[in-house]
Amino acid sequence: MRHDFHPTILRSYDIRGIVGETLGEPDAFAIGLGFASLIRRDGGQRVAVGRDGRLSSPMLAEALIKGLCAGGMTVLDAGLGPTPMLYFADHHLNTDGAIQVTGSHNPPSHNGFKMVMGHKPFFGEDIQELGRIMAAGVDEMPGGSTDGADIHDTWINYMQDQAGDLSMLADKTVIWDCGNGAAGPSVLALTDALAGNHQVLFPEIDGTFPNHHPDPVDPETLEFLRQRVAESGASLGIGFDGDGDRIGLIDCHGRQIPGDLLTAYLARRVLRKEPGAEVIFDVKSSLAALDAVAAMGGKPGLWKTGHSHMKIRLKETAAPIAGEMSGHIFISHGYLGFDDALFAALAVLREWAESGESIDAFIDSLPPVYATPELR
Repeated sequence: MRHDFHPTILRSYDIRGIVGETLGEPDAFAIGLGFASLIRRDGGQRVAVGRDGRLSSPMLAEALIKGLCAGGMTVLDAGLGPTPMLYFADHHLNTDGAIQVTGSHNPPSHNGFKMVMGHKPFFGEDIQELGRIMAAGVDEMPGGSTDGADIHDTWINYMQDQAGDLSMLADKTVIWDCGNGAAGPSVLALTDALAGNHQVLFPEIDGTFPNHHPDPVDPETLEFLRQRVAESGASLGIGFDGDGDRIGLIDCHGRQIPGDLLTAYLARRVLRKEPGAEVIFDVKSSLAALDAVAAMGGKPGLWKTGHSHMKIRLKETAAPIAGEMSGHIFISHGYLGFDDALFAALAVLREWAESGESIDAFIDSLPPVYATPELR
């Protein structure tokens, strides 16, 4: 079988398009078949698949799985859930590859695929190669099969174990805004077991995103969370994107906490455990964040923006933590090194409980930072 993809959907970090215009079931099938051929070439056979809550995700996931099976793969279907759950499945089940059907924070009409091969991001030239081999043609193979992979509770329990005792926060109020994205049920599962008063907004998965756009670094998206924090006198507000791999924070003063300062705050614990360790920031980060890490005895480093670039760099340097302005946070000290916004939220609470200093107090201790909004 050969297949030509629309030229706009094979992007730098993922495959993404407008459903019904540039992306459809034939593309999803071809992605599965092409990905299977690359997995097979490297001697692998097992691929985990997950999907977010967009209206088109079940259809695309079904076609993707059919393509993988047509390529002879054993597919482990993790079902509906956030992208970090799929990344966890890749590690926990030791699969040869993993694909999440997700449109992340893009409009409801958009969807796409985030991919992992050999426990590394599948991006850039990898995606272009997939396009080339499908244009040339790939033969279908026998032996494909599908099995369920009920991994959600194992992932939740793992995060809770790593977060440790948060009982010191029993008198705190935290607002969680799930934005009707794929993280909602997982956030409910986490907060049910947490000490303190936890108010969870919009946990129902709804691919139309009826309450607000699921982008936790967009000030307009965070406005409802900001208002709820103020009205309830909460200590912290936490927001997520549509697939749960990016985080945004509102502190008790209504300030939006940028990703670089969040990374610096989380680096405090890491540097207590690993003095002198490298902390990686993306190139959009402020000097205030880098200086804060240096003052703690850490080694601040800058790297290319992009979650795939950052994950590769984290492995290359064995750094314990990295973060981007976009809200992708990567923690390999005591966690698995992929961008998991739910664990990043727990890590914020853990640092607060262990150090006794909230993130707003940490921000107050730094020089003020002024930044222009990102132009997209």
